[in-house]
Amino acid sequence: QQQQQQQQASPKKTPPQKPKMNDNENEEDGNENSYVKLISAEGDEFYLQRQIAVSGSETMRAMLEGAGRFRESEESVVRFPDITSHILEKVVQYLQYKVMHSNSNSRIPEFVIEPEIALELLVAANYLSC
Repeated sequence: QQQQQQQQASPKKTPPQKPKMNDNENEEDGNENSYVKLISAEGDEFYLQRQIAVSGSETMRAMLEGAGRFRESEESVVRFPDITSHILEKVVQYLQYKVMHSNSNSRIPEFVIEPEIALELLVAANYLSC
């Protein structure tokens, strides 16, 4: 069961549906299906629902909701030149896990973090404020 839940929370390098990336579809309209593209230090791309990114990370909220203040808010693309792919993938998994279990009335399964990535993940989480 835990493995099944982790598979459901795994980020996909391609979104389940086409992300909205052009200028006309990128407005703050509360559309839960709009996506943001996260790019790791190696150039790997991860798509995450905009609402999950904004609610889960204060840093991403500042970048994505500041209309005109940040290029990221206009393009829905956030580059993380200091966060490696395997760490950014784990961050995306955590943000999805957090949303999936935020209103749970039952026992919440453990979010597994491998000891060898714990320090690097802590640094990324601190930077992202998530």
